[in-house]
Amino acid sequence: MELLIKQVRIVDSSQDFFGDVYIKDGIIEELGQNLTKDCEILNGKSKVLMPSFIDLHCHFREPGFTHKEDLETGSKAAVKGGYTVVNLMGNTKPVASNMDVINYVNNKAKAIGLIEVNQVATITDGLKGDNIEHLKNIDSSVKFISDDGLGVNNSRVMMEAMFYAKKQNLTVMSHAESKEFSNVDMRLAENMMTWRDVHLCEYTGCSLHMAHVSTKEAMQYIIEGKKKGLKLTCEVMPHHLALTEEESQYRVNPPIRKRDDVEFLIKAIQDGYVDAIATDHAPHTEEDKKNGAPGISGIETSFSVSYTKLVKDGHISLNKLSQLMSEKPAKIMGLNKGQLKIGYYADMVLVDLEKEFIVDSSKFESKGKNTPFQGKLVFGEILRTFKEGKEVYCK
Repeated sequence: MELLIKQVRIVDSSQDFFGDVYIKDGIIEELGQNLTKDCEILNGKSKVLMPSFIDLHCHFREPGFTHKEDLETGSKAAVKGGYTVVNLMGNTKPVASNMDVINYVNNKAKAIGLIEVNQVATITDGLKGDNIEHLKNIDSSVKFISDDGLGVNNSRVMMEAMFYAKKQNLTVMSHAESKEFSNVDMRLAENMMTWRDVHLCEYTGCSLHMAHVSTKEAMQYIIEGKKKGLKLTCEVMPHHLALTEEESQYRVNPPIRKRDDVEFLIKAIQDGYVDAIATDHAPHTEEDKKNGAPGISGIETSFSVSYTKLVKDGHISLNKLSQLMSEKPAKIMGLNKGQLKIGYYADMVLVDLEKEFIVDSSKFESKGKNTPFQGKLVFGEILRTFKEGKEVYCK
């Protein structure tokens, strides 16, 4: 299979130029200008070609909650949003605490064939917070462990999990929420567990990834850990960058924060302390949202919201956004993707940066229509998504 994309603006974390891209057998074979090949040709004039996006943190709800989302609808939503790789959290039913569930998810996603799926295993057995014995039966295909949605409140259990993760070359993903403070102050709940986990990361020497960082204090703890040289990465979410609690009471976990927090997160991005923008795509039914379920169906709006807030508003460059949504997530996951360079997989997205549109959740591919961005004006429309050179989405 061969494809030549002509006269397109080519942008990734380290380059921005007009030229051509030649793909052969799923790999980027040539980059240049005035390339000629006897193959399918796509005219990319006035459009931008970027590496497709990689989501370190999302929920497709299968198995167990397929009334909210399933692997097929989640995959379709992903490619519409420009994503070709997703890291799925383990709070399914049954919980992803064994290889039967993990293999089921990964194999079904392969059969669907739209995106690459990596199923995360739980830190504690059954998300119960007290036992990590099941990790001995998790094989080397697993890269991450996380009790996302709950957090591990027992500090000794978390320490033992981190020691085990270091030994097995796993990355621990922390949902930072100390439950004893959740009903008191959600800011305190995030800050206390972030402080704890950064210190445990230092003590154990494990690789730690902090999920959905939302407060300036939590980010400061992470910055301090990074300055010490810890194996520490972190992600932020589009809704924590584009919204403030002064203007939106939309229920997510962690909550929408104050303007000071948003400004601090953006400054941390500018200063290079944030590794990734993830989505925490968490689709819910309308009834569940009315009953208070926290979460946003965000994978289809993530790029446009991030581009509008961060690039259009002048906070960062498009190269920097590509680094946050593609290059660094690929490195964290150990993938030969995330950049438009010779020898890399041709996972790419064609974007019209000048296109402005109103977010309309009724047109989402996801079953979840829950979004605080309904009716909002954003820029940057995804036109086509390619996975290993094969078109998996076309507007």
